Amino acid sequence: LPQIFGIINRIKKKENGNKMRNVYLDYSATTPVKDQVLQEMIPYFTEKFGNPSSLYDKGLESKDAVTHAREQVAELINAKPSEIFFTAGGTEADNWAVFGTAEKLKAKGNHIITTKVEHHAMLHSCAALEKDGFEVTYLDIDKDGFVDLKQLEDSITDKTILISIMLVNNEIGTIQPIKEAAAIAKRHKVLFHTDAVQGLGNVPIDVRDMGVDMMSLSSHKIYGPKGVGALYIRKGVSIANYMYGGAQENRKRAGTENLPGIVGFGKAAELAKANFDNHVKHCSQLRDYLKDRIINEIPDTFVNGTMEHRHPGNLNVTFEYIEGEAILLLLNQFGISVSTGSACSSASLEPSHVLSALGVPVEMIHGTVRFTVGDFTTKEDIDYVVDNL
Repeated sequence: LPQIFGIINRIKKKENGNKMRNVYLDYSATTPVKDQVLQEMIPYFTEKFGNPSSLYDKGLESKDAVTHAREQVAELINAKPSEIFFTAGGTEADNWAVFGTAEKLKAKGNHIITTKVEHHAMLHSCAALEKDGFEVTYLDIDKDGFVDLKQLEDSITDKTILISIMLVNNEIGTIQPIKEAAAIAKRHKVLFHTDAVQGLGNVPIDVRDMGVDMMSLSSHKIYGPKGVGALYIRKGVSIANYMYGGAQENRKRAGTENLPGIVGFGKAAELAKANFDNHVKHCSQLRDYLKDRIINEIPDTFVNGTMEHRHPGNLNVTFEYIEGEAILLLLNQFGISVSTGSACSSASLEPSHVLSALGVPVEMIHGTVRFTVGDFTTKEDIDYVVDNL
């Protein structure tokens, strides 16, 4: 402890001679809103504030803005605009997919298949259904983080009504074989949902080619505002409404629309599509540079998950014999923001369920840090992080 406090005091006094800088390496938790997105949103807080359900000019102006945003989001994933339903975020979209399917198809069956490494929005929803008599199969992952497609197919029964497998894992960045998994679901006439919150803007997404029935999306992971997301529901798929009230979202999700948020989401989707190749190249190069420096310069470190078929900005590293939260707090003193796991569970002392499923020993899980780079990360940022790390 005296050594730690001595380090902190030296940092605060800047006695180390290094210029303090702020480096954000937690882009999988959230992203800053890009200026183009903010500028698009601002008028809808002020002069263009009409309710999209109103029939006069101000209302119609707002309705047109929502329609345009729906088109922008749809284009990013090659969907029809009519298949995009705006929500309050990715968590709501996951909940809607699970509970909406369960309510609609409960007469057909009570079995759901998902994985052990899903976001808690999915896992906790399934746990709630289990209390109501539903059965849930949780698929294993291998040492690289991939699901076993044979186990998936073997788990399907005549009571299975939904399969949900996330596209990109939020902790270790593994990109799952969604197209192949969706094809298995289709053969057995089971609805297939994927949580694509981490994948949106980071991996190619084509809902037609992938063959999914539902997909959860979120704005604040692609440099858009928080508090808005969407659920893609393929035309012809029927699930129960999530909220009742007015006729918004084609009578499926009531409530006055988050107009500025939806406009911002649309603009962020447009930018993500236009900048996709540059974004992936930029992030993957810096991520690999970060990995090489850490592994080569810091002993007793290893990467969790495969480096192939991985989120371009994700690096999950275990530091043996060291507490991850200590690393996080000390890096914070240098103005560096990282995560010890997913942001949604960072306040929990429970070991990461993802790393546990990966087979990482508990004591090593607690020494794990997730770094995620983004559009505003520079090589100088990476050098500053590793030098202080």
